[in-house]
Amino acid sequence: MGINSFLGISPSTQDFVNRVTLNEMFGQELARLADERGGEKIKAFAGQVLKDHKATSAHMRTLVQSGSVKVSLPTELTEVHLKELARLKNLRAAEFDKEFEWLQAELHEDAISLFERYGVGGEHPDLKRFAFRHLPDLREHWRLAKNLRR
Repeated sequence: MGINSFLGISPSTQDFVNRVTLNEMFGQELARLADERGGEKIKAFAGQVLKDHKATSAHMRTLVQSGSVKVSLPTELTEVHLKELARLKNLRAAEFDKEFEWLQAELHEDAISLFERYGVGGEHPDLKRFAFRHLPDLREHWRLAKNLRR
């Protein structure tokens, strides 16, 4: 959550696509890691998130590859994402679950802000529809992630 989020400023189309794509890639890797390392509650949540994130990623790829949205898609996670995954891999099971729960709530809260801001003030009509189409899933993931802590 940066200053643009605080001020409610919509990202550019390229920035929105970059952030969504990287967040989706990172989310999928987190879900796979959770399936390997997490407790039962975490694994169940990760399975649902992975399914939904794959659908969101496919929808974004379709928009870009069809030529509807003329931007490039990132193809690799950033160094920050890779370091975070490596850190999580080294945690004990209980620590992993706690960190995963916290991280999922934070990531989904940030994603909701991003999608809302682009949906309202974005430049590209297809991406604005994309943002509003996927907001209910993000909100549900955030709600579920917050409930993991209980």
